[in-house]
Amino acid sequence: MTPRSHDQLQKELHRLKTRERPAMVQAIKVAREHGDLSENAEYDAAKESQGHIESRILMLEDKLARAQVVDLGDQTPDRVLFGTTVVLEDLSSGDEVTYTLVGEDEADIRQALLSVKSPVGRALIGKRVDDEVTVEVPSGVKQYEIRDIRLG
Repeated sequence: MTPRSHDQLQKELHRLKTRERPAMVQAIKVAREHGDLSENAEYDAAKESQGHIESRILMLEDKLARAQVVDLGDQTPDRVLFGTTVVLEDLSSGDEVTYTLVGEDEADIRQALLSVKSPVGRALIGKRVDDEVTVEVPSGVKQYEIRDIRLG
């Protein structure tokens, strides 16, 4: 996991524990005061929300406990590694695309965060600037040339 992702998960966990959980406890208390719980939709909704919050807290705690944070420091990478940002030229179209290689849980193609376990990510690991990479993707075979490698 990248340090950035680790920090984001810690912030989310803190927010859930310090703001959302107490607010939900208060909402349940208020809903209880409305009387008969068997027909109290407000109470049912608050309990359901509380369950979602508690599940997310447990998942985040587990993920953070098992996380291995990879920090490349200030070194200038000479090859593609986890956490590096890679500028690629699509050899068929000439278009440039930029991806940062991250863990599976962090991947989000809309933010150009590419999983190291994706076909393109696996093909890029260990390659250097000016290397050509051929990879089979769902839309067919793509050929890229690595133009630049830098830290996240």
